[in-house]
Amino acid sequence: MALNETGSQALAQPQILYQDEALVAAYKPEGWLVHRSSIDRHETRFLLQTLRDQVGCHLYPIHRLDKPTSGVIVFGKSGEIAARVQAQMENDNTLKQYLAVCRGYCPESGTIDYPLPPVSDFRHQRKRPKSELPRQEAVTLFQRLDTVELPIEVDRYPTSRYSLVSIQLKTGRRHQIRRHFKHIHHPLIGCPKYGKSVHNRFFTEHFGCARLLLHASRLELDHPMTGERLKLEAPLQGSFRSLMDQLGWQV
Repeated sequence: MALNETGSQALAQPQILYQDEALVAAYKPEGWLVHRSSIDRHETRFLLQTLRDQVGCHLYPIHRLDKPTSGVIVFGKSGEIAARVQAQMENDNTLKQYLAVCRGYCPESGTIDYPLPPVSDFRHQRKRPKSELPRQEAVTLFQRLDTVELPIEVDRYPTSRYSLVSIQLKTGRRHQIRRHFKHIHHPLIGCPKYGKSVHNRFFTEHFGCARLLLHASRLELDHPMTGERLKLEAPLQGSFRSLMDQLGWQV
């Protein structure tokens, strides 16, 4: 295990994973916004516009991935198609699978059924007390794939433990995975909002991995025109892929 073998990683770029007359599925790199947003007025990289220029037609967002999350995302080529797939997602007819790295040895498997209040993006919304915000149903399934114990004191223990986790979303609340894993005391590595900075810095300095370790690896849905089951996958890239190699983890 080469703790200081950071290496130089080329920045990942958007890639089209699947395309037909109705849908476009693509790989979203970490650090890219799906579309223009007042949340980050200084960002210049937008997946929707980049893909639109590549395929030569208007695209309609169906779901979202947070800016620091990488992985597979799908767009409709018409508003009607997008609405059909959105209805599937609301009825839990899709499979949304993620890979993540969390602090500590999390349980081998489990269900996190913990309602969450909405995340407020705008200043006037943040002024409302959290107690006034209605909690929404939120369910996350997970399975631990692998673990590692490093002989390095990162926090208050003489060694540091981490888990590689496969996650399946049953609901789609904002920041659901990150908030749920914080709730069970196994925060995700690389998350500045719900994680722990000392572990985030450790992964940056020793593994050259400064990103949120959350990746949308697989999405399954019924094609809105043919009914055929589509299985869309996005392999890991960049520093997340390098980290897996350094830790000897395989998926």
